[in-house]
Formats: sequence, C-alpha cells, structure tokens
Amino acid sequence: MVYSTIKSGRGTFALLIDPDKQRDNLSDLVTKAGNLGVDLILVGGSLVKRGMDETIAVIKSNGNIPTVLFPGSVFQFTPTADAILLLSLISGRNPEYLIGNHVIASQAIKESRMEVIPTGYMLIDSGQTSSAQYMSNTSPIPRSKPDIALATALAGEQLGLKTIYLEGGSGAQDTIPEAVIKTVCNNVSIPVIVGGGIKTPKQVKAIRLAGASMVVVGNSIEKNPHQLEELVAASR
Repeated sequence: MVYSTIKSGRGTFALLIDPDKQRDNLSDLVTKAGNLGVDLILVGGSLVKRGMDETIAVIKSNGNIPTVLFPGSVFQFTPTADAILLLSLISGRNPEYLIGNHVIASQAIKESRMEVIPTGYMLIDSGQTSSAQYMSNTSPIPRSKPDIALATALAGEQLGLKTIYLEGGSGAQDTIPEAVIKTVCNNVSIPVIVGGGIKTPKQVKAIRLAGASMVVVGNSIEKNPHQLEELVAASR
C-alpha cells in the first residue's frame, strides 16, 4: 500500500510529474527512476491541460513504481492511478479546496477502488507567489511562524487526516524552513511530506534530518533529470 510506504520512515522519495511540463523523455525518466529506487510517482499540478491518463499510461508501461494522483482540481481525477493524495487545503479558508471538490469527486473515487490517503495540504510561504497559492485563492502560512504551522497540522491530525503535506509550491524560491518542518514533525504522530523548491542533495538531506517522512521533487528534475540519482541517494 502507498500509505505504508509513506510512513515507513526509511526515507521515502517521490518524483512529481506535471503532465504539462514533462517533455518527451518521460519514458527514459521513469525507467531511470525505477533503477534508482524512487518509491512513488506523483502525477498532477496546479493547472494541467494535457492528459493525465496518457501520462500515467507511459509511467506504467515503463516500470512498476506506484502512481499517486496529486490533483490540483477535480478535473485531474482519473481511475487509472494506484492511489490518490486526497488533498484538503487546511492552511487556507477556501471551501472548494477544503471540501467542495472532494464532494464532487467522491463517488468516482469510491467506484475506482483506489487507495485514498486523506492529506492535510499546507502552503508555506516560499518567497514568491506560487501557482498553488494563486489558483486556490488562499494565503500561505508565513515561513517565520512555525507555531501557526503546528497548530494547523495538529488540527488536521485531530480531524482524522492521515498525513500532512508541507508545500512551498512548484518552482519555489526557497525551501520550507527546517524550523517549520521540525516543529511539525516533532509534534504530530502522522507522516509529514515536504515538497517545493528542493533543488540540491543538501536540501533533501536537511529535510530528512528535520523529520520528514517523504520528500517530493519535481521542478528541478524537469530542468535537470541527471540530478535524480544524487537527490534519491540523499533521501536515504
């Protein structure tokens, strides 16, 4: 199960594929990811215009890494994935991203029988306006306020969410501060996922040492796929 992989505590590494940004080398990238031991492939983005089904088909035909939906909207749902991070944007107050889209997709998700992982999605200020922030019409949590991040994460855990996702945003200028990650990880009992702005093995290692259960990298691999090996190794 995907959830057991996330909470294993052995340095789970996920590669995020945005169908709009991935070039024609997807087959080669997926094969390489499998050889390097990438644990999960997330598929989605803030604004996806190209086919999710086609992207997942290429991933599945070139390896056996579990595919997990990382949907930016209800329109990105497809039953062809293995699991879904069912994101509730708990850092914001936009009802559509807290529960609205979930209601619309609920019956289709049930019929798909895929693994559902209820996830508290938290935007953390990354030094610039992110696509997720703009599209969701919500404000991120200030990066200098780990106490607010913790209170939000605790509320998500108490509501029964199974994991917390700390997000800096695609192409974030800065990674999420270690103080924020440590504060959240040290005070919740559910897995913490961290993504956004991660470009170097040093950053991956720091996030892992801060307590994150899973590191997600996407934008930097789109620009430099040769860096994947170093990033995966740093997460272990």
